[in-house]
Formats: sequence, C-alpha cells, structure tokens
Amino acid sequence: MSNKEIPEDHLNLILKAGLRVPDHGALNPWKIKVIKGNSLKKVDEEVILKEFLKENPDAEQSIIDRESKRLQRASVVIAVISSPVENQKIPEWEMRLSSGAVCMNLLSCAQSLNYAAQWLTEWYAYNNAMLEFLGGDIKKDKISGFIYIGHKIEEPQERKRPDPKNIITFI
Repeated sequence: MSNKEIPEDHLNLILKAGLRVPDHGALNPWKIKVIKGNSLKKVDEEVILKEFLKENPDAEQSIIDRESKRLQRASVVIAVISSPVENQKIPEWEMRLSSGAVCMNLLSCAQSLNYAAQWLTEWYAYNNAMLEFLGGDIKKDKISGFIYIGHKIEEPQERKRPDPKNIITFI
C-alpha cells in the first residue's frame, strides 16, 4: 500500500458511503475520525508507540520501528467508534452492529474506487489511551475498526475463504 494522498472528492465519497448504513431510530451510534497527513505520524508516535513501549519495554528495535509507523502505511486511516446512545426501543447490540456496517461500507467503497483498503483492529483498537485520544468514552465506547486506505502497489492476493457448503444452510 502506498501512502500517496487520496483526492478529497474520493475521500468525501467514501465517507458519505460509510454513513449509508442500517441505523434504527436514526441514532447515529458511532463516531468517525479521519486521520491523514501529519496526523498519521502524530498518532503513531504519541499514542501507538508510547502505549506499545509502556507494555513492551524490552521490545526489539525492529518491532519498535514497525510500531512507530503503523498508520503511516496508508494515505488515510478512518477510525470508527461504536458509541451507543440511551434508547428504550433500540437494543445496544443493534447500535454495535450499525457501527460495524459503517466499517464495511467505508471498506467496500474504498475498494470499489480501486484503492488498497483494509479493515483492521490491531491491539491499539483495544487500548484506552487510543480510544480517549480519538474522543471516545472508555465507559461505553469501543473502536470498531481502523479502515486503512492507500494506493495499490500490486493487486492483492485472494485469501483462503470457507467452503460455502460448510457454513451455509438453506431452510
């Protein structure tokens, strides 16, 4: 994946597609944080690397180097935070699913525009310092994922997928 800049019109189209998800009650139970430009390096150094070193003080330099450039692999990284709201009619589970749908729509749109894109969580999606940095509430919010978007260097290889007859049942 190349981190060459994504045109604003494409980024706006991707973000607009991300919002077109099932959202019972129009609650918008998610937050979207777009990380690009110099902010990629800032988050890598001030949050990811700092938190990694706190948990891994004896890490090898090659691993430290990798952790210090996590987000900078991409042109833009979109963080999606599941942020359920109080509602007597809509279960929290549906709100969490809606946030995952945001991730999937962002990913699908980016890929349909022929970008290299990947939905990742990684260890820092479960880190409270990252959640707080992104404006989340550690008491109720969760990071649903980071959508990495960049330019393709080569066509990706297809991963092994399950055999449909082993997981699909017609009733």
